[in-house]
Amino acid sequence: MKLNLITSLLALAGGTNAHPKTTPRAPLFLLAGDSTTAKQSTGGGGWGNGFINTTLHHGATGINYGVNGRTTVSYRADGYWATVLSKVTASRNEANPYVTIQFGHNDQKPAANISITEYTSNLERFVTEVRAAGGNPILVTPLSRRGYDNSTGVPRVVENLAAQRAATIAAARATGATFIDLNEASTRYLNSIGPADAWTYNLNPEDQTHLNAQGSVVFGGLVALLIEGALPELKEEGFVGVEKKLEVALDERKYFWP
Repeated sequence: MKLNLITSLLALAGGTNAHPKTTPRAPLFLLAGDSTTAKQSTGGGGWGNGFINTTLHHGATGINYGVNGRTTVSYRADGYWATVLSKVTASRNEANPYVTIQFGHNDQKPAANISITEYTSNLERFVTEVRAAGGNPILVTPLSRRGYDNSTGVPRVVENLAAQRAATIAAARATGATFIDLNEASTRYLNSIGPADAWTYNLNPEDQTHLNAQGSVVFGGLVALLIEGALPELKEEGFVGVEKKLEVALDERKYFWP
């Protein structure tokens, strides 16, 4: 009886035996997408590795499943999507899996023969399947290309992914999924720094789509900032964070070279 009374008093006082504080499971980010997510290679390079290698902390980890040349159709048909879902299922008891989903660059090409309606539906299906596997989907609007129009005398990014951006946001709203607007954020940053600086992030001098290693760090940091805004608990728990100098540069839309 005496022991029960002591236990009850401890519980009322917030004793650790009654309500032990639980440590949140560290996130595991699984990055699904095309070459603008994928690791740097001869034919492609995106923001993924910069995000994984420089913005994840305190046990948060990531795997880059981005693949060059893929669409929302071929990524599934070639088996890459099944691998992502399998990893979600295998890891969900030890980690908190998040799946970022960014397509559009290849879906918009005439040869792909993918309508905006199909593209939107494919994204919605991805969201449903991530949830069913036990993960947290994050739709990502496609990274802006770095082509500029200077017809007015002020260089402005050619917004040739506007339809895919709108469709990604529509898919997120239709499914209630978290989304980040990387297209809008990268366009504003690129407009601010101008073409000469923007092209220093090119994978090669003529490639205005893919990123070199430094570009991956910069735009991986931008993705992290957007995720912090959409899911502030990840920042509060110390899992996602951007190096301060880069954070300031991105906030102020000033050129940064890592």
